[in-house]
Amino acid sequence: MLWRISRAFQFAADRYIPDSFVFCVILTLLAFVFGLVVSDGGPLKLVLGWYNGLWTMIGFAFQMSFMVICCGAAAKAPLVERFLARVARMPSSASVAMVVMLVFGFVSSLINWAFSSILTPIFAMQLSRNVKGLHFPLAIAAGYTTMVLGQTWCPSASVYALVATKGHFMEKAIGIWTQDVTVYNPINTVLFFVMVVTVILLGVYTKPPANELITYQPKEEPAIAATVARDEQETLADKMNSSRVLMLLIGLAGLAVIIDSFMTKGIIKSLNFNFVIFMFLTLNTFLYNTPSKFVTAFKDMMRPAAEVMLQFPFYGGIMGMMTSSGLAKVIAGLLIKVATADTIYAWSFFSAAFANLFIPSQGGQWIVQGPILMEAAKALNANIPLVMNAFVHGDEVTNLIQPLYVIPALALVGMKLKEVWGFMAFICVFWLVIVTAGLLILPKIMM
Repeated sequence: MLWRISRAFQFAADRYIPDSFVFCVILTLLAFVFGLVVSDGGPLKLVLGWYNGLWTMIGFAFQMSFMVICCGAAAKAPLVERFLARVARMPSSASVAMVVMLVFGFVSSLINWAFSSILTPIFAMQLSRNVKGLHFPLAIAAGYTTMVLGQTWCPSASVYALVATKGHFMEKAIGIWTQDVTVYNPINTVLFFVMVVTVILLGVYTKPPANELITYQPKEEPAIAATVARDEQETLADKMNSSRVLMLLIGLAGLAVIIDSFMTKGIIKSLNFNFVIFMFLTLNTFLYNTPSKFVTAFKDMMRPAAEVMLQFPFYGGIMGMMTSSGLAKVIAGLLIKVATADTIYAWSFFSAAFANLFIPSQGGQWIVQGPILMEAAKALNANIPLVMNAFVHGDEVTNLIQPLYVIPALALVGMKLKEVWGFMAFICVFWLVIVTAGLLILPKIMM
């Protein structure tokens, strides 16, 4: 039954969901049209807002692209592929493989979202190669869900980290809220683990018939461990290009930085976005132990990273239009006006879910919506941490239909958006229904 329902979503995706860049352009046009309706500034103001917004994501675009390159090169190294293949052969069935992958995804997402977003699809790729009966598009969609859902119970999520920091922009209005109150409050904890169980059950019991099973099909690629041909006329330049000493020195320097950070800050606190990328960069200096191998490996991963580099600035443009038109504030304001003390949490969830389609940045979205939501929460004497939880769930749930953060994973495994979007939307519906019910019922029982 679950497969038939999910297949309906995927059938629609196959017919109507374009490539991820076209999807981004359509969202841009929608933001422009909606902005014209609510803004008095006219088309030029929106276009200028789009232009200014493009450049807000340039740094993030490079970070994400570099992460795809570094992590992809590491994943395709012969030594790593042999290790992952050995681990992937351990599950005895597709159901066990799915559970192992999803548990790995949830645990890694609570440590660091970048780890989860890259390592989970790589693990899924190896599992699909080695375990019969594992539907690869569903595995990618469910694995991506673990990263997204993990942010709702992760202390380093943007909103939770921000409101726990002294001097944050709303400190005078709401004060400081530490993660033990915001992240780990009982209602948010119940919602998180109910959704964890739901995603695992969906992954295990959504089973395709044999004739519809899709496994991972690797594309033929040139070997990335290229070496410089040596002969009697080998030049000094050739010797430097194939020098293991040069890569060893860079690798040892990288190890020194990593060890120092772990000893001074601790492992978990060290794992910010740049540090995760740096760890994979350092790993590659040992996996590809000459400059020629190292450069060749990175060149081969440039193509998958191109879509990431292109699309992230366009999403910045959408954010710029939303901000310049005031559309996000209008949406939040309209929804909050109809809220009551009992429904404020559900309306916060819905408003964040809709706004996230156009502002795919939790921190940026909170700057726009946070003050409105907090003002409404105080006016209705609502539980402020739970309003934050509802916002974070809303911000994350529509990441399953707004494809920005799945693009790096798709680039790594060589898939198109439409191949996984239907399964992501299928899971999204369950998340929307369960969390909405939870936000309406649990506050009456547990507060």
